[in-house]
Amino acid sequence: MLYITDREFVEISTYFKDNFGVNLTNKKPLIEGRLGNYIQQLGFETYKDYFEHAKSDASGDAMSTLISKLTTNHTYFLRESEHFVFFKDKILPWVDKKLNSRDLRVWSAGCSSGQEPYTLAMITQDYLGSDARHWDSNLLASDISTKALASAKAGVYYSDELTDIPKPWLNNYFTKLDNERFEVADRIKKEVAYRNFNLLSPFNFKKPFHAIFCRNVMIYFDIPTKNEIIEKFYNALLPGGYFLIGHSESLASCTHRFKYVMPSVYQKEM
Repeated sequence: MLYITDREFVEISTYFKDNFGVNLTNKKPLIEGRLGNYIQQLGFETYKDYFEHAKSDASGDAMSTLISKLTTNHTYFLRESEHFVFFKDKILPWVDKKLNSRDLRVWSAGCSSGQEPYTLAMITQDYLGSDARHWDSNLLASDISTKALASAKAGVYYSDELTDIPKPWLNNYFTKLDNERFEVADRIKKEVAYRNFNLLSPFNFKKPFHAIFCRNVMIYFDIPTKNEIIEKFYNALLPGGYFLIGHSESLASCTHRFKYVMPSVYQKEM
């Protein structure tokens, strides 16, 4: 395995912190474990040579691969299922009955390979039923990794990835491609708008969101970066809107204006 020098480590970790907010402090073993053999397979002799290649690749593919390797895109359908129950039982009725709105705006920030936004879209379709055609219920799904977004847009999953999917969903919202693979139905795909987005960028959205899911993403950020991004999420929400983070995450050590609702669920007060 190829080992990284202190100078190379500082250069890469500083670049990731400044450009993506990702904190790689004390992550030298992680970088070596995920990149060492890969860099050698590509024919590079040093981390610096590979990193310069990633930065200079005009297509952006090399940097996207680097981002994917140094962050974890592991997810699955109905992960932390309590959040989806909350979305069905609290958020959708709030938008529908209390706000009397037919314009649902939800953001899946850090959507990885698409399981979260597709789940939200299926829940929304179930809730709205035949009335769905009268709603504008598009979901924004964003990620910093173009590789993850390409997988999400394809919407193809192996059968062992769908073991927790309810049978009616599998029948109604998926098309069987072969004995191994299923594809998300076009009517669900069209409800999700995918976008490559860096959370350090300005949040210039035309309308505020009713709910933002940013689960297991901020684990990569230090406290000042978290505070900055949480404030932007707060401002991007409609008053009364909900902010959901991962079960292993907390805002306890952060400076924020959210009201605590339940573990990993917060609300922007009216």
